[in-house]
This record gives sequence, structure tokens and C-alpha cells, in this order.
Amino acid sequence: MRFAQIQLAMPFNEGFDYSIPDGIDVDVGNFVAIPLGNQTKIGVIWGFDAPETKIEKIKPIIAKLDIPRLSNEVMQFIDWVSRYLVTYRGSILGQVLRPYEALLDGPFINRIVLGENSVEKLTQQRQKIIDLVSCPDYAPLTRQELSAQSQISTATITQLLKSGALKELKTNADLPFDPIKLNGKPADLNPQQQAAKNAIAKADGFAPFLLDGVTGSGKTEVYLEAIADILAQDENAQILILLPEISLTQAVISRIEQRFGAKPVEWHNEIPMPQKRRAWRMINNGSAQIIIGARSAIFLPFQNLKLIVVDEEHDTSYKQDDGLRYHARDLAVVRAKFAGARVVLASATPSLETRNNAKTNKYNHLLLTNRFGLAVLPNIELVNLKEYPPPKDKWLSPLMIEAIADSLSRKEQALLFLNRRGYAPVVLCKRCGHRMMSPNSASWLVEHRFSGRLICHLTGYSIKKPINCPECNGYDTLTSIGPGIERIAVEAKELFPNARIEVFSSDTANSPTQVRAIIERMEKGEIDIIIGTQIVAKGHNFPNLTFVGVVDGDLGLKGGDPRAGERTYQILTQVAGRAGRSGLKGKAMIQTFYPENDAFVALLNNDRDSFLDIETQMRAMAGLPPFGRLASLQLMAKDEAALSEAKDIVNNALINAEGIEIWGPAPPPIALIRGWHRLRYLVRAEKNVDLSAFILAWRKRIKLTPKVRLIIDIEPYSFL
Repeated sequence: MRFAQIQLAMPFNEGFDYSIPDGIDVDVGNFVAIPLGNQTKIGVIWGFDAPETKIEKIKPIIAKLDIPRLSNEVMQFIDWVSRYLVTYRGSILGQVLRPYEALLDGPFINRIVLGENSVEKLTQQRQKIIDLVSCPDYAPLTRQELSAQSQISTATITQLLKSGALKELKTNADLPFDPIKLNGKPADLNPQQQAAKNAIAKADGFAPFLLDGVTGSGKTEVYLEAIADILAQDENAQILILLPEISLTQAVISRIEQRFGAKPVEWHNEIPMPQKRRAWRMINNGSAQIIIGARSAIFLPFQNLKLIVVDEEHDTSYKQDDGLRYHARDLAVVRAKFAGARVVLASATPSLETRNNAKTNKYNHLLLTNRFGLAVLPNIELVNLKEYPPPKDKWLSPLMIEAIADSLSRKEQALLFLNRRGYAPVVLCKRCGHRMMSPNSASWLVEHRFSGRLICHLTGYSIKKPINCPECNGYDTLTSIGPGIERIAVEAKELFPNARIEVFSSDTANSPTQVRAIIERMEKGEIDIIIGTQIVAKGHNFPNLTFVGVVDGDLGLKGGDPRAGERTYQILTQVAGRAGRSGLKGKAMIQTFYPENDAFVALLNNDRDSFLDIETQMRAMAGLPPFGRLASLQLMAKDEAALSEAKDIVNNALINAEGIEIWGPAPPPIALIRGWHRLRYLVRAEKNVDLSAFILAWRKRIKLTPKVRLIIDIEPYSFL
């Protein structure tokens, strides 16, 4: 008798033992149906071993499923991620097997093909349908689809079915995607781009690259042409392109469709379940070749992965900070290593981690120093708000107002950037000082004047703005403190009443359709001034945009985040890079109270590397990433007494280890969220220490009550 370990997509590290009935031929990676209690579950064979339990208690596998097996590299990747993130292997498998519906039979649908009978004296309409179905490139259609394509009624099609000239076949609803074509017009690359493309395309086996190019240097053209070469080398190759924001997806999809004659396969949370099910099946059987997706696409079950592109690799959106906590950029490099594939990390402002790997020759460094085509880099100016302050209760300095007016006078567009949604970040009572807070959370309510509501951006709590102060009952005493983009929009409208002004944030564009609509209006010149949060800084190409104004350049420098300076430089470089992308001379203006800050000096002098060298030295001195490693352990409980007891348990379970420092426990800046009190430990380790192994050993010694949650985050990015 043979036995298999079946891994389920459940929070377990080990597989369950099942016997293999005679007549079922299975291998590692096969999908099987198994009994579990009174249910039938689908699992994956992880290995074969003699069971430790009594043989008579072991149940048999029900059936082997007709699903292509998980590849060895996918299974190795799952094992590695489980160990690295200190989480269950079954939980990682659950990420790979989403959506679960893709593992089930069906759904099925009837599609029309030619029948066995011939019909004499066909009418013109019937002949048209027969000719269409007879075409060599005809893909079977349903009655409704065939009617729509032929412009002939379903009644006529039904008559042909009754005559036997056509017949319906019961087929799986999920058909393959349109094939990729390689006869499209290639981009006219400059010498730097050509060299970068060749390096990527000609690499053999695992090869990591940093594609480091100024904004507008044509990084997308480089990796699209590299994709074309790779597909020419291997017609079954699969390519994954990761993007940090769904808002970028449609623009990149259009460019891929122009180059390869077919749309790429999409993977993100906004696509409907049937489309996601179809995508998973075609990726798993190897027929989907170019996949474009958000961070979760790194878990898809590729069969022949040859290239991963992480576009805007520096973007913090690649880090997931809830549920399974991972960084898609880091996992992409590991995934490529297991697959023996190339991985391209593309950015105009590389993260210090990626830049350090390039400087130490762990990654191949590809430089693009010039803008592509007619585009030219914008001039950058700093506005010292201590010397040129805005008028009272206003937020735009006279210098910025003049620059906006100058741009509008030339019939060009302006962008104002402030990474803060809503009208005002704080609402307080000017009589008693009460601050409007989210209930059971230590976070402030943000005023959204366009909707007349106060909203907590952390928990989603929302109320209509009250007339009276809830603390002292003062009438009309609530006042707005500080600016959000809605407040900047009101000010801009007062200054430029004839300008067409639009706000661009997740509040005004919370779906891909709405995002695309705003982008199209901007591209068509239907907007004069666009006012946005970080969503406007990412990858958009507005041909007539020549002025970018940053309302509060200091915003990102506040708080205790060790990456604050790096992030500020990155986002300001990205947003400034929106100007002057089509040959028109662009200008960017940044308002700041600290023009002497290293990040602003580097921007002003276009001296990125000097700034990053300073940041690198500071990180090295502190032993922070990329020169050390971080992890956080967070305790959460609704009862403060239970949290205090859990703290003692965790402290007593701590293991002494060389090369490890423990900071805390301490409450984070926002110590209460939705009624959950929080404490956090921060763990710093030397670069050569296996931090995941240390956290796992510590975790095994911690025995908490069900009242307390423990959250582990390897390489945390959020410190709130």
C-alpha cells in the first residue's frame, strides 16, 4: 500500500496522510479530492512517506483531478515563503489556489459548431452563419454570441440547429485567451535602451536586473522589447508584469496590446470572479503568456515562467500590511530564482535595498540616463515658505500661484500634489479643544467637505459633520485644521475661476473605470489643473502637462519611519517627472519649510546618488535594512489586562541570541484601532542572522489565550 501527504489550503505546516488506491497514478504536485470529516476537500500531493499513524485509520484518496500539477518551482517557492514569513505552508498554498472555484468542474456552456447534416437551398442569412462557423479560425460561440457577431437573429440559428447543419457542444465556459503575436512594430530604441534590452533578453537562467532610468526614459519600451525577444526564443514562455497600482494597468495593457496584438491577462482584486477563474486556469495550464497584475500575482501557478518585471519597484504598495504580510518585490526575486527566470526591477528612484544589491553586483545594473524621444527633464525649484509664505488661511505661495498662471496662459496644464485626502486632516472645537476622533480608535477624523462627512481613513468609520461640538455642545465651533486636496481645490478655484479643475484621489476615482476616465480627460486637455494625491504621481503620461506644484514637500518627512527621507525623495521625483514628457519644457516647484533638507537639495541639483549615498551611510550606521534585518511582533487585545498578561508571556518566552536586538514592547503611534489595544516589539538582526528562524523559535515558546492576537511581520514597512 502506498501513502501520500496531502497539503490543504488551510493553516497547517504538514500534509495529511492518505492512502493511494490501486488504479490511481499520482505524482508530487497532483491535485486530489480527499475526505476530511464529512466533507470532500481538494489538496495537493506534497510527498510520499510511510505514515506515523496506524494504517487502519488512514483514509484513501477519492480521486485524482484533471488539473495540471503544480510545478516543482511553485512548490519550492511555497515552502520557502512559509519559512521566511514564519507562517503556515497551507496559508501560502491558499494564496496560490485562489480562486478556489478554479479547481472545481465547470461551469459549462453550450457552444455552436458545424453539424453532420448538409442543407440544400440555404437562405442568404443561413449561408452567412454556415460560412462563419466553417472558417478555420472560428472559435466556438454561444447562440447569443453568434447572433451578435453575424447580426442574424437567434431564431435563424435555432432553425439550423434543428436541421442538423449546426450542433451545440457542452464545453467549459473558460476558453483560452487570444494568442500573442510577435509581428508587431518594435519600438525604436536608443543605444542605452537597446543595450539594456539585449542584456535582459540574452540572459540565461536566473538573472536579476535593476533597470534604473530617469522618469520618462522609456523603461517600459525596454522590457516590452525584451519580452518580444524572450517569446521568440521560447513560444511557450510566460511573463509576469507587476504594477503597484491598478490605475496604471489600463495604460500598460494598451501598450502591450499595440505591441503584441492581444491583451495581456489581468490579475487584481477589481476583476470579477469568472475572469479571475479563467485567468488562473489558463496560467496553470501554461496557455496564458503575458500576465499583468498587482502584488498577489506573484503567487500564481506558472508552468514556464521566464521573466518577472516589477515596475516602479520602489513603491510601497508592493508591501502588504494586513493578512499575509509580504513584499512582492522581494518575493519576485526569490520566485525568479526558483524558476530559473530573469527578474527586472524597474525604477527612476530605486529603493536602497535594490540599489545596494546593484552596487554590490548581486544585481545587474542597467542605466538609462536620458528621457525617451522628445521628453526633457523638468527644472525643479524650491519655495522657502519662511520667505514666501501663502496668504493667511491659504496654502499656495505667491510664487506657485504665478507659476500656475503662467502655465495656464500658454494653454498648458498644471498639477498640484498633496498626499492628503479630504478637505482637512483635523477637526477640533475652537471653544473646548475637543478633537473629532474615530470611536474605539486613536485616529483623527478627516473632513471631506465635498460629501459633508468626517471619515476615518484607517477604519472607514464615517459620520455627517455635526453642527454642535459633541463635547461642549458649542454651536458652529468645529473648525478645520490643515489642508487636504479638497481645500487646495477650493483655493485654486478662487484663484483661477475660469480653469477646469479636477480632484484625483481614491475618493474621486475608486475603480479602474473612474481612474481611466480622469486620465483620458487629462490626456484630451479637458482639465486645466489636476489636484491629486500619490495616485497622480505614478506612471501617467500627460502630454500637455508642464507645471507640477508640490503643496507640502515636508509632509512625508514627519514621523519615526526610518525610510521617511527615501520615500519623500522617491515620490517627489516621481510627481515632478510628470512634467515635460512630450517635448514641452516642464517645471516643478516644491513648497517647504526645510529647503536645506538633503532630499530637497538632491532634487534641486538633480543629484540622486549623493542623497542616496547619505541615506545609505545613515542606514549602515544604524544597522537597518539593507545592512541589517527587521521584524515586528504585534500583540492585540480588546482587554488591556489581557494585553498586559500577554506581554509578560512573550517577555518570558524570549530567547537570547547573538546578533539580535529587541526593542519594546511599546505602543505604536496609533495604539487603539477598532477597540483593539496594541503593543509592538521591533526586532533588529545582523545581516548574517537567520531572523525568520529566530522569530519561529520565539513564537513556538509563546502560549497565548484566544483573547490575544499575535501578528508577525518580516521586514515591516508600516510603523503606525
